[in-house]
Amino acid sequence: MFTHQLLVLLFIGYIIYTVDIKKNFFPVPVVLVAIGLGLSFIPFFDGFNISKDIIFNVFLPAILFTSAYQFPLKQLKENIGIIITLSTLGMIATVFLLGLSIYLAGGLFTAVSFTAAFLLAAILAPTDPVSVTAILKESSGADQIADVVEGESMINDGTSIVFFTIFLTMFETGGGFSLGKFISELLLVSIGGILLGVTIGWLMSKTIRFTKDKKYQVMLSIIGAYGAFYIGEAIGVSGVLATVAAGIFVSYEMSKEIKEDNLQESLDGFWDITTPVLLAVLFLLIGIRGAEYLAFSGWWFAIVIFIFSILVRYLVIGGFIYGVPKWRHEFKNDFSTITLTTWSGIKGAMSIALLLWLEEATSGKEEILVSLSFAVILLSLVIQSVGIYPLSKVLKDLQ
Repeated sequence: MFTHQLLVLLFIGYIIYTVDIKKNFFPVPVVLVAIGLGLSFIPFFDGFNISKDIIFNVFLPAILFTSAYQFPLKQLKENIGIIITLSTLGMIATVFLLGLSIYLAGGLFTAVSFTAAFLLAAILAPTDPVSVTAILKESSGADQIADVVEGESMINDGTSIVFFTIFLTMFETGGGFSLGKFISELLLVSIGGILLGVTIGWLMSKTIRFTKDKKYQVMLSIIGAYGAFYIGEAIGVSGVLATVAAGIFVSYEMSKEIKEDNLQESLDGFWDITTPVLLAVLFLLIGIRGAEYLAFSGWWFAIVIFIFSILVRYLVIGGFIYGVPKWRHEFKNDFSTITLTTWSGIKGAMSIALLLWLEEATSGKEEILVSLSFAVILLSLVIQSVGIYPLSKVLKDLQ
């Protein structure tokens, strides 16, 4: 039965992506999630579920590696400062402000503890622009903004896990927050993951020369993508950042030494097929999995949290762009830059993985937190995905 269900999901994904090719700016993720919600009512899909381990161990390594090695190195070098800042200091500011906002607003809706509010903020902080960056480039020509958003999402997936694990431990044990422990763990996990990824990327770039057969070169890239993730998680560093670092290093090596081997074309041939397949199944499963949590009484609170998430991101991004003279003068229009960067910060795969982690860790006892998270992620996917094209066109006309 499982294989039949999977085949149906793949066929649905094929249809939606085909329509996307025919229709410009078709919001693929939101359509897939909506279809998944509908499929949840069909008995055929009963028991077809998704867990935190499936997202982490199957979907994320491939998606992260593809994004990393295909990310243009030139754009990475040009925007490395703002990308790293938004992924680290920006994440800290976002989690703090959003967590505080959720805690204060809880008194008007559903009271949540201080730790639970910050746990929710950690789940909702990572961004996952998916196809939004392509829409951004084509509709407004905002290539630099799209590159910043995409680069930020690659790195903040790793930092968000550190925040989440710290607040989850506090939530489960009732312990207090230690700034020293937080900083030391963030540095250890992040730097360790990057060093591991660079090492694996270097080994891949050297090993890949032993054969000219494209099949085995692609096979090695699969081993590297998943190997970096699994090894990183096994030794206690960030598997996410290890995979991203490995992908970026492979891209660097391809650009300078082994370009003549057409390795890029071989890797693209495989990963450009694999990634849409994984994304299609993932977003359909998110819809199927999330349906059971969306029939709850906290929707007004979820809407308020979603609005807070937009406002907080706007304030954080605006603060950094206006606060750093180089960035303030780098973009043509501050208002358009901040608005588009804010709106493109859609919640996605990492947020889903973290809330499923929360569900498993609490054995379903904190259903209200999981429901609130699912609801906010769904609102983000629907409203921000659908709104990015008209918003970018309006802002472009105002320039």
